[in-house]
Amino acid sequence: MAAPNTPAAKTERLLNLTMTLLYARMPAPKQRIRQMVEAYRAIESDEAFDRMFERDKEDLRAMGIPLVTEDIGVFEDEQGYRIDRRDYALPPVELAADERAVVGLASRVWAHATMAGTAATAWRKVAAGDEVGEDPFVGLEPQVGGTEPAFEPLKDAVLSSTAVRFDYARPGTGGSRPRRVEPWYLTAWHGRWYLVGHDLDREAARVFRLSRITSSVTVTGDALTVPVPDDVDPVRMIAATDPSPSETVPARLRVRVGTGHGLRRRAQEVVRVDDDWDRVDVPGADLDGFVSEVVSHGGDVVVEEPSELREAVIGRLRAVATAHEGSAR
Repeated sequence: MAAPNTPAAKTERLLNLTMTLLYARMPAPKQRIRQMVEAYRAIESDEAFDRMFERDKEDLRAMGIPLVTEDIGVFEDEQGYRIDRRDYALPPVELAADERAVVGLASRVWAHATMAGTAATAWRKVAAGDEVGEDPFVGLEPQVGGTEPAFEPLKDAVLSSTAVRFDYARPGTGGSRPRRVEPWYLTAWHGRWYLVGHDLDREAARVFRLSRITSSVTVTGDALTVPVPDDVDPVRMIAATDPSPSETVPARLRVRVGTGHGLRRRAQEVVRVDDDWDRVDVPGADLDGFVSEVVSHGGDVVVEEPSELREAVIGRLRAVATAHEGSAR
């Protein structure tokens, strides 16, 4: 448990106090609360506990939590505390049809990412009881990557503030080099994912595009030695280091009928091949970003040309398969 005066300890204490009062069947007297909340049991003197409890009560009320004080027992000066569930619960969220459409569209951003299950579950809860079909989404297909094998371990490393190692390729360098990074942010920008963090070898803040990570990500277990600076703007850093697409190529694709609306919208030509497939010619696409987009469609899109795009897509799919080899067991 964290030290009693740290922000983390205070947050944990207030959360435990809230849960205790929320689920108490009857108003709980102060001494009973002292025994039920772990952080209070560690306070030795009555005076210190009284001061802490009074501050915590005020903090809960300042946050809008309806803490109620009631007289209990046979003595008029004995008080108990509770939180009324009816006052604590949020009212039902009512969304208009266009608002539901926007929320549903946002959930589809993650359709091919590691958070797809969570997004789908959240959307089902929002749409429960409402007649929300696919009509608002026809022709719209937002993409925010997440297919790179590095995405999941880097997300976990950012959340746990743990250093990582990986091999990284810069354009025009002709190879990859190992990097040791303390991760600060994982940010999407212009359809690509970037890691912003402290490069331990260069002793400076750096930006890394996930599509250029050429190896598996190793979490070292080491805590951050450089905390996240207050003035760091990850989007501004990304824009400064990667301002424009690195390479554009025309692409010829086979797209399953009824899918790939975003690709069709940008296409120079769409020709029906048979009952199942169309040939879609996209005049120019950023190679790095286009690999992620094609991979996100799974088996609904097949690259015919150019060969470098086809090989990059196959390599990405193999890397994803390797990274998830044991997940189905």
